[in-house]
Amino acid sequence: MSLIAPVVPGFVWAYHFRPGAPCTRLPLDAGRSDLEVTDGFLWLHLNLADSRVAAFLESFPDLPPPAVAALTTHDTHEAVTLDEQVVYGTLVDFQREFDSETRDIGWLHFFASGKVIITTRLQPLRSVDRVRAAIEKNASRYQKPIDVFETLLAEFQRTMISLVMELTEELNLIEDFVYDNAPRDERRRLAPVRRTVVRLHRHLRTVLTLMRRAAAVDDDEMPPGFDDAASRLISRLEAVDHDVYALQERARLLHEEIDSKLSSETNRHLYILSLMTAFLLPPSLVTGFFGMNTSSLPFAEGSDGTVYAFSLMGVSVFAAWWLLRRAGIL
Repeated sequence: MSLIAPVVPGFVWAYHFRPGAPCTRLPLDAGRSDLEVTDGFLWLHLNLADSRVAAFLESFPDLPPPAVAALTTHDTHEAVTLDEQVVYGTLVDFQREFDSETRDIGWLHFFASGKVIITTRLQPLRSVDRVRAAIEKNASRYQKPIDVFETLLAEFQRTMISLVMELTEELNLIEDFVYDNAPRDERRRLAPVRRTVVRLHRHLRTVLTLMRRAAAVDDDEMPPGFDDAASRLISRLEAVDHDVYALQERARLLHEEIDSKLSSETNRHLYILSLMTAFLLPPSLVTGFFGMNTSSLPFAEGSDGTVYAFSLMGVSVFAAWWLLRRAGIL
């Protein structure tokens, strides 16, 4: 088995889209000359684990320095910048393993112009891999780089929907236990769900705000097709944002319900303890008063004093019970 070292540093894949022709996937040994397209556009996907990617992008034609910085940054926050009909920045995504998908946050850096879209990442990402699979099935729907950018965000939105459904199922199970008659503390199971939902809502609101801001810039700053794509993406993100917010509120109400049930259980235990104290305090006073002065202790010659002491304790317990019933406590 031979391992082919790619000529392009960090090369993961590249697709050449031609109008009226099938989409072509470039081989792993593609050179710089293969990335120069005269018709259609190119999608180049790179792995930032290769330290040579930054130098390669600096020499890439028509790539401004701010875009190079955005493609090679290790910052962990979202950003979308439009300038002179190009768009670049950082989007949030979810990491994936070779055989499974995770809920760990990953970051996708991108640059899109009229002729090329470049994406970089450090870990494999779920939405990017799904877009690649969609291109393999049907590439005719991608007419310009913004179409690939829109699909990336659309796949992120679909991923969010699937996560919302998974978290909803988890909340359903927790809710069944919370509203069951048997008291159970579900805060340990609810805490990671709430943490995940809050994190999803924070990133989703940030992406939505950035897209709204980008859609409000001047038309001459937008790449071709960005205005329509941004409108569709904003509608998609607003819909899933409503679902995530509803899930966050539901998790908060469940947490409050758990706290309320635990408080009620604690109050019931304190109530029982208070009753036991009220019943045992009078006998304690009797034994404290007569303990050193009672004659004829048990197993002694006589036991008349002990009988009187036990009788007084019984009377005192009955008197405490009568007073608590009279006061409406029992």
